[in-house]
Amino acid sequence: MRRRDFLGVLGSAAVTWPLAARARQSATPVVGFLSIRSQGDEPHLLTAFHRGLKEVDYVVGQNVTMEYRWAEGQSDRLPAMAADLVHREVAVIAATPSVAALAAKAATATIPIVFEGGADPVKIGLVASLNRPGGNVTGVTQLNNEIAPKRLELLHELIPTATVIALLVNPADPTIAEAYSSVVVSAAHRLGLVLHVLNASSERDFDTVFANLIQLRAGGLVIGGGAPFTARIEQLAALTAHYAVPAIHGSREFVAAGGLVSYGASVADAYRLAGVYTGRILKGEKPAELPVQQAAKVELYINLKTAKVLGITVPLPLSGRADEIIE
Repeated sequence: MRRRDFLGVLGSAAVTWPLAARARQSATPVVGFLSIRSQGDEPHLLTAFHRGLKEVDYVVGQNVTMEYRWAEGQSDRLPAMAADLVHREVAVIAATPSVAALAAKAATATIPIVFEGGADPVKIGLVASLNRPGGNVTGVTQLNNEIAPKRLELLHELIPTATVIALLVNPADPTIAEAYSSVVVSAAHRLGLVLHVLNASSERDFDTVFANLIQLRAGGLVIGGGAPFTARIEQLAALTAHYAVPAIHGSREFVAAGGLVSYGASVADAYRLAGVYTGRILKGEKPAELPVQQAAKVELYINLKTAKVLGITVPLPLSGRADEIIE
């Protein structure tokens, strides 16, 4: 090759390489969103996640793109969905709740993962510790087991004459189920209540659960955390109305759908915090160095119309403590 031709090739490469590098740097990052929920469920939660992204200067459709994967309450679909997001080489995977985060972690050890959920992330193996997560996972945990006894207390305050109460948990998620059952059983003993623990691994078990409630003559129901109870809120609310069972859930959506009462961490606030962490990771921060946050805001909602249908008089002190009374 003549010297002049060689210099021409070299000069062309010198121009092309920085252009290609700049193109890669300016490419819009893609966030994979992996959820146990169905598309369209609780749109305000997705709005809260987007709001968190915006707090760190990422606006969906402008400088960040979302790839959504909805498992529609079927946890067995999560591993394949997580693998698909990994195959697409997304920049970050945002996963909710904890069961989705576990599927994402099993699919990749390199792509950063931001979770949102109610399970203890250390006990279920998502992170090494809350302060120093290590690895590629961090996120936001809700107060769940910590406030589970309070849910039983609130239900007892609403229906003080009921001495038999049922607790619904998911045996397929033993880490959450065992911890939740333990604290609620202790609270029941303290209140002098008989507590029956009922199991549902999916929505297919719900009809059997409510039939058992009638046989046990349970006066109320405490609904545990995690899937499928967060993914089938409207179905659970409809069943409690059909069987006339006073029930307490962790989500406001349960009360909005006709359930009696909810008490739990603000899921919207948890989603917002997860959005903030996702944006910070997009800016270059490492998940291993971002401590797991706890969504500490707790909310109480009561459906007064449902209470009237069930013949329940809501005590004034309790209604005064509510964040919202739905009529």
